[in-house]
Amino acid sequence: MPRYAQPGDEVHPGHPVTVSRYGPLARLNHWITALSLILLALSGLAMFHPSLFFLSDLFGGGQNTRAFHPWIGVVLFASFFVFFFQLWRANLPERTDVVWLSRIRDVVAGNEESLPELGKYNAGQKFIFWSMAFLILVLIGTGIVIWDRYFETATTIETQRVAVLVHSIAAVLIICIFILHVYAAIWTRGTLRAMTRGTVTGGWAWRHHRKWLRELAGQRKTKPAK
Repeated sequence: MPRYAQPGDEVHPGHPVTVSRYGPLARLNHWITALSLILLALSGLAMFHPSLFFLSDLFGGGQNTRAFHPWIGVVLFASFFVFFFQLWRANLPERTDVVWLSRIRDVVAGNEESLPELGKYNAGQKFIFWSMAFLILVLIGTGIVIWDRYFETATTIETQRVAVLVHSIAAVLIICIFILHVYAAIWTRGTLRAMTRGTVTGGWAWRHHRKWLRELAGQRKTKPAK
């Protein structure tokens, strides 16, 4: 069984060589997840503090914000975990992740030659992936507890108060993780192309995820350029 390569990952010989990294459905699901998280952040912040209540205007007022927020959370949970079951194997920790983290200065400086060969994801991407998975589980679990419309009488007030606190902390953390994810995607040139076009250049794959590219080439998963 391939360790890094996933269905749809293919090398396309040509000038330049391109490598398929994400298919159309994976990209669509990614952007649904991203949009859901942004809407949840805005609606959640509107309810978090009176000074941010003006954000509720984006949803048509406070009542709409309160009604829409949990349902957007359900969409986020469903879309992310579709993504999760596609990508979890490629995000399993490896020894090379420890080496990569120990040379984080070289990562920041762009000294790729001093870094170990990587699979489809580096340690930073894996951290974001598993952090998002954990925090979304916390958010959906605590969100259900405090969803008064359907579960008001299912738990005690004390339990709901604890759930509100945990939900708020998890929300702040996932917003920070999301910002880090966006920054890293912009900072590493060529990364955004993977989630817009679905492909990366062969040079980008060789520089950043050489072990993944080697596996694809070794399986002869290549197609001639059109």
